[in-house]
Amino acid sequence: MKLNGIAAAAALLVATGAANAQTADVKFALDWALQGNHAMWTMAADKGHFQKEGLNVATDRGFGSGDTVVKVASGAYDIGFGDINALVPFNAQNPDRRVKAVFVVFDQSLSAVITYKNAGVTAPRDLAGKTLAAPEAEASRLMFPAFARANGVDASKVSWQAVTPQLRETMLAQKRVDGITGFVSTSVFNLRAAGIDPSTLLVMRYNDFGVDILGNALLVTEATIQKNPKMIEAFVRATVAGMKDLIADPAAGMAQLKKRDPLLNEGLEAERWAMVRDLVVLTPHVKANGFSQIEPARLEAAVRTVGEAYNVADKIKGADVYTDRFLPPQAQRRP
Repeated sequence: MKLNGIAAAAALLVATGAANAQTADVKFALDWALQGNHAMWTMAADKGHFQKEGLNVATDRGFGSGDTVVKVASGAYDIGFGDINALVPFNAQNPDRRVKAVFVVFDQSLSAVITYKNAGVTAPRDLAGKTLAAPEAEASRLMFPAFARANGVDASKVSWQAVTPQLRETMLAQKRVDGITGFVSTSVFNLRAAGIDPSTLLVMRYNDFGVDILGNALLVTEATIQKNPKMIEAFVRATVAGMKDLIADPAAGMAQLKKRDPLLNEGLEAERWAMVRDLVVLTPHVKANGFSQIEPARLEAAVRTVGEAYNVADKIKGADVYTDRFLPPQAQRRP
């Protein structure tokens, strides 16, 4: 993919030096434009983890997890970073082009309902009779029925206003709707940029309200698994190393992002990374068991929850969306 302007600056190009037979070229697609959590891969690049693994990685920005899944499935990219939950409907509808997660980066989802504390909502049940705004195909909106079921909310009594992603937070900032659904790490910061004090917001993240679903992960096709398993193993190892580096030195990670995108706000992205880290990367489960240690029962339950939301629960199993065969030993995955 050719990028220009700011997008070109955001492309992370990692050169490993003189080409050799053991160097693998890898095209990597993010889920969105460069943000704080993406610094784990600039760490992997600038600290030589990719080079050590014999990988020459070119990384492009993304345009949403759904788009990233499609690009990986098409073969345009070798690896993608996106929401594992997007694989459930995609794989159910495309059994011959299935994409699998090989390393779960976000142990939980960032999906949430966000409203004002003074909007008459103190708990999920208060959403009945309220109006929420979100794009029609937005993941958090599609997962809302699972959130509603888990909390005794009559979803039929919640009204929706379809909006573009660019207008979602504006609608809430202007109090034209009672709330929105979205990723906490995106919506809260967009609302703050619109002049809204985050302390005035009520954030109900799905994982905190009985919906135990996973979040973003590294994604590859079945074809890549069969053709190039060593490359996948190497990329996962480099990612683990980059994650540990970012956790240890977030300021260096933000500086690396700034080199690639001169317009990036290092302070804001450091705050965004801190939120993501504390909510979904260094969860109690990860601290106790290591990155991407997903128990089979939890995986099956999460996939079933997502499948029910998309009406494909009978078409998909946990093994259809995640494999742990490319993980380093558990001891090496502890934070």
